[in-house]
Amino acid sequence: MQGEVDARDLAALTRETQELWEGNPFHRVLVGPSVERLLAPQSGETFLDVACGNGQFARRLAQLGARVVATDFSATFLARARARTTENAERIDYRLVDATDEAQLLALGMGRFDGAVCNMALMDMPTIVPLLSALAKLIKPGGRFVFAIPHACFNSNATRLGIEEEDRGGELYEIRSVRVDAYLQIPPGKGMGMPGEPHPHYYFHRPLHELLGVCFVAGFMLDGLEEPAFGVDDVGTRPLSWLNFPQIPPVLVVRLRLSPRA
Repeated sequence: MQGEVDARDLAALTRETQELWEGNPFHRVLVGPSVERLLAPQSGETFLDVACGNGQFARRLAQLGARVVATDFSATFLARARARTTENAERIDYRLVDATDEAQLLALGMGRFDGAVCNMALMDMPTIVPLLSALAKLIKPGGRFVFAIPHACFNSNATRLGIEEEDRGGELYEIRSVRVDAYLQIPPGKGMGMPGEPHPHYYFHRPLHELLGVCFVAGFMLDGLEEPAFGVDDVGTRPLSWLNFPQIPPVLVVRLRLSPRA
């Protein structure tokens, strides 16, 4: 956030921050449903949840009857995830694992998992090569890996959200747009995950050819893709909230499968 905001903007920002923390529409409306559709988890399957955070999706998988090894490199996140796991706890094994350390990942058990998932975390990792290399060994033949990221084309440290006003025959209309300043080369930079975060964190942007290229080298094939966006009824309290951009997808969700040669 740059500069100061007036009282009205601050009040709107505070309300939206509360909404995001309480309902988190990115995960509830965009990420969760798309990831679940592409992953298509079945009861009795075993999944690896990479960078599980507070364990929200791991708990959802357990609710669906799956077994989950949920990893994160933050002991604090894992402690909160365990505290929130009041149901189906026997189906979730929380582990402290650095997703950039291939050896730590492989210690979870090669060929053990029917699939893996990584929700909104690849952009937080300075390198994803060790993770993709490890997943190719951890997932069973024919298994799938689904990940969600901020859309590399529309939602990065080099994009700006804007509003213009247009007079159409005597009636004023607001037109919202996304301005992209760079795409191919965006250096690592700090940004906030949601309005009101106490501290910004690093984002590591990867254009799609680079992101998917790492996956292809590891032996994965692109098998499914969704670009979820908010609907016209999903109205945010701030004018420049992503909830007010129903024509621009802020999230990209991808499904990969291991190729027969992997």
